[in-house]
Amino acid sequence: MLRIIKIAFFIIFFIKKQDITKNCLILHIEMNRVDVLTGSERYKFLVGDCLTVMKMMEDESVNCIITSPPYWGMRRYDNDNDVHEVGNEDTFEEYVHKLTSIFSEAKRVLVKDGSLWLNIGDKYNNKELMGMPWRVAISLMDQGGWILRNDVIWNQLKGTQSCKDRLRDSYEHIFHFVKTKKYYYDADAIRIKPTLKPKVTKDSTISSTGVSGKKYRSQIENSADLSSDEKAAALEALDSTLMDIRMGKLNDFRMTIRGVQRAWHSESTEISGRARELQEKGFYIMRIGSNGHLPTDIWDIVPEDTWRKDSHCAVFPEELLRIPILATCPEDGVVLDPFSGTGSTVAAALKLKRRGIGIELSKEYNENAKKRVEKIGLMLL
Repeated sequence: MLRIIKIAFFIIFFIKKQDITKNCLILHIEMNRVDVLTGSERYKFLVGDCLTVMKMMEDESVNCIITSPPYWGMRRYDNDNDVHEVGNEDTFEEYVHKLTSIFSEAKRVLVKDGSLWLNIGDKYNNKELMGMPWRVAISLMDQGGWILRNDVIWNQLKGTQSCKDRLRDSYEHIFHFVKTKKYYYDADAIRIKPTLKPKVTKDSTISSTGVSGKKYRSQIENSADLSSDEKAAALEALDSTLMDIRMGKLNDFRMTIRGVQRAWHSESTEISGRARELQEKGFYIMRIGSNGHLPTDIWDIVPEDTWRKDSHCAVFPEELLRIPILATCPEDGVVLDPFSGTGSTVAAALKLKRRGIGIELSKEYNENAKKRVEKIGLMLL
C-alpha cells in the first residue's frame, strides 16, 4: 500500500513539473488501484515513463498492446537526458534488459486472453548487424514468459540508405506475443475476401480456380493403391465438397490421393498430420472457405511519409495497425501503446471502434497526439 502511494505521489509531482494541460492525465486512486479509463471515456494520454505509469494500472485492464519502442542508438528525442528514455543505453544488453522489464509489466496489465504486438527495427554497430529484434524477442520468451505466435515481416517497399557494401534494408519485424495458448482472435474480421467466385450451373460445379473434381474422380476410380472402401469414402468426400461449393460454403479446394499426390510439407507421419491422414484414409481435402483467407505474415505497407509539422521521426502508418486491432482486440476493448509518440495507435483504435490509451515520455509528442485524436473524436461524433 505504501509503495502504491509513493508511486502515485511521484507521478503527480512529475505531471505538475511538466505543466501538462487539462485532461491530459487524470488518475483515479481508489485503495490500491489506478483507473486510466473510466465511464464513457474513449481515450486518454498519460505523460511519464511507461514502466512507472503501468505500475499504477490495474491488473488485466487492457485488451491489446501495440507499440514500437525507440530503437537502440538510432534517434535522439526531446527527452534524451531523461533517465527513463529508452534507446540511449550504453550497451545493447542494457537496452534488451530494459525492454524485458517494461514488457513484463505490460504483461501484468494485459488481460489473460490479450495480445502484444511489438514492432522493432534492427541496428548496425561497427558494420555488424545486431539482430536486435530477435535479441529482444528471445528475451521476452525466455525471461518474460511470453508466447510468440507470429513474426510478421513489414515490407516497407522502399529504402533510402546509400551504403555500398551491403543490400539496402527495407523491412522490420512485428512480433505477435500472447500470455496463454488460448487467446482472443477474430480471424473473420481480417479475412481477405476472394475476388474470384466458383462457376455453378445446372450440370457443372467449378471452383474459383477452375477445379471441377473430374480429374480427382478419375484418379480415385483408377487407383491401384486404394482399397474399395477407401475409394468409396474418397468419392463421397469429393461429392460432399462439390456440394458445399454449390451451396456457397466453399470457394475452392484441393485433393491429395495416396499413390498419386504426396503430402505437401512432409511425408513423415510422426510430424505431419496430413501425411498421417493420407496413410490412414488414403486421401485428404484442403478446403478454402467462401469467407476468404487469412493474411500472410508479410505485410506490404509503405511507412507514413506525409509531411508533418511535428518532429517525430518514426510514425506508425495506421494501415499497419488495422490487422492487430481487428484481430486481437474486441470491439469497445482497450488498446494500449506504452510508447505512443504522436498517437497513431490510439487514433487507429478510435477509428476501428475501440478505446485507446497512450503513454508517452515526451510532452511535445503528447500534445501533438492530443490534437490529432481530438480531431478524430469530432469526426466520429
